[in-house]
Amino acid sequence: MLDADFRSAKQFWEPFYENRDRPIPFFPNKPDENVVANVDAGLFRGGKALELGCGPGRNALYLARQGYQVDAYDLSETAIAWAKERAVTEQLDVHFECRSVFELAPQEEYDLVYDSGCLHHLLPHQRIPYIEMIQHALKPGAYFGMTCFAPGFGDQGGPEHVMHDWDVYREKSMRGGLAFTEEKLRYLLEDALECVELRPMKAMGQEEPYFGLPILWATLWRKKY
Repeated sequence: MLDADFRSAKQFWEPFYENRDRPIPFFPNKPDENVVANVDAGLFRGGKALELGCGPGRNALYLARQGYQVDAYDLSETAIAWAKERAVTEQLDVHFECRSVFELAPQEEYDLVYDSGCLHHLLPHQRIPYIEMIQHALKPGAYFGMTCFAPGFGDQGGPEHVMHDWDVYREKSMRGGLAFTEEKLRYLLEDALECVELRPMKAMGQEEPYFGLPILWATLWRKKY
C-alpha cells in the first residue's frame, strides 16, 4: 500500500542509463575513493563481496581486481548490460544480475556488502527489510560500506535539507533522493552494526582515477555478531 503512490524505481533508472555519454559523475569507470582507501588501509582484504545498486559496475569491477568474488545487482537492465560489457573488456569474472535488493536472501556469506547510493533512493518503510537483509548477508565481523546523501548541498546537486519521513508520503516524492544526518544514520544502523568511519566523501576531480563528491557521506560499518 505504501509503495502504490510512488513510481516504480525501475521506471526511473532504466532510461537514466540509456545515454552513456551524459555528464553523470558516476558514469565513468572509477571506484569510490573510500573503497580504495579501505583497500589501501588493509580493511578490505578480499573474499566474497555483494554490491547493491551497482549501476554500470565501477565498484564491483574494482573489487574484483582486488581479488574479491563479487555479486552485483541493479534494477536497471541497461546498467547491468553496461557493467557486463565492462567486465568482458577487462576480462573480469563478476556476477552481474538485474534484481531488486528486496529479492535477495543471503545468509552470512559475504565479507563485504557495499552500497553506493542505494539507501538514499529507498522509501522510509523500505529501509527495514533492506537493513535486515544486510545484517543477514554479512558474516560476523564483516564490513558494510556505504555512500549516501548528506544535507546542505543544494547548490551542488544534492539535497539542501533532511526531508522528514512523513513528508515523503504526504508529498508522494523523495525529491530526487533523501539526505541523512550523522545522527539518523547512526539511529538506523547502530543496533547491529558498529560504526568504523563516518565522514564526508573527498572531492575528486574529473581527471583523478577515483570518484568522490562531498555531497555524500562515506561510511563504514562492521557487523557486531
